[in-house]
Amino acid sequence: MYLYHFGINELPFTLTPNTSYFFGLPSHNEALQVLLTALKTGEGFIKVTGEVGTGKTLICRKLLNEIPDHFEAAYIPNPMLSPDELRRAVASELGVELGENSDQQAFTQKIQQRLIEIHQQQKSAVLIIDEAQALPTQSIEALRLMTNLETESRKLLQVVLFGQPELDEKLALDELRQLKQRITFSYTLKLMDADQVFQYVRHRMAVAGYRGNELFSPALCKLLYDASRGTPRIVNVLCHKSLMLAFGEGKTAVERSHVIDAINDTEAADKPASRPLPYLALAGAVTLCVAAAAVAFWRWGVMA
Repeated sequence: MYLYHFGINELPFTLTPNTSYFFGLPSHNEALQVLLTALKTGEGFIKVTGEVGTGKTLICRKLLNEIPDHFEAAYIPNPMLSPDELRRAVASELGVELGENSDQQAFTQKIQQRLIEIHQQQKSAVLIIDEAQALPTQSIEALRLMTNLETESRKLLQVVLFGQPELDEKLALDELRQLKQRITFSYTLKLMDADQVFQYVRHRMAVAGYRGNELFSPALCKLLYDASRGTPRIVNVLCHKSLMLAFGEGKTAVERSHVIDAINDTEAADKPASRPLPYLALAGAVTLCVAAAAVAFWRWGVMA
């Protein structure tokens, strides 16, 4: 695509959470600090919420990578599970084998035995659930019952919940009030401001290997901020499209028109006021990208 054109090693604005691109925004650093501090207390539920695209999964993976060695971590990325499916997923993550006909009582006994083993090894067990707003209500209650397992001094299982604001709405239900009372630490992720967008974009370009002059000026990053409201995922989409458009026109820097066209082509972005539809549609830019790449390969073949 545009890697060779801009002298970078990999695509800098993919949507897949990649901890090597972790920037350490103040909100993200605060969330990690809350998580690590809360885990040291050894009890209760810990909750991190944020709007779509604010980096919850990235922080989740960062936590998994950096969690202290004395923690035995179980990770469930897709929690849209029935109570029985959730129990089996937790058992599997903790290395517990359940028979096909195992009931809740058998699960409780085996899980408790495993958690006691972890405790005897001077370790702590933590269950980390991403996209927790997708947990069915009955499964949330099953999760609460799991955390009833404890010694005289501490819980045998801690739970970290990452979720969208809908998680707070679900936990506000009367039937889940017992679990809500057990949330000892919580944090809500914040969006980036305009300067943070500029630093964020520069950081990702540098991690991808870019060493040239600034591709996205502060003025362009202000445009990105206005269109994305500071949401990292939308910034990534807009930057990727802007680079495609610049490459398609053979430009060595991103221009205002490229960002405007990228914004108008992105449904999730706030459109600039009184701005006409883009003259160059993104589909046309993709065609130009392919054509430019073909020419580059042809020239390389001739020179070879």
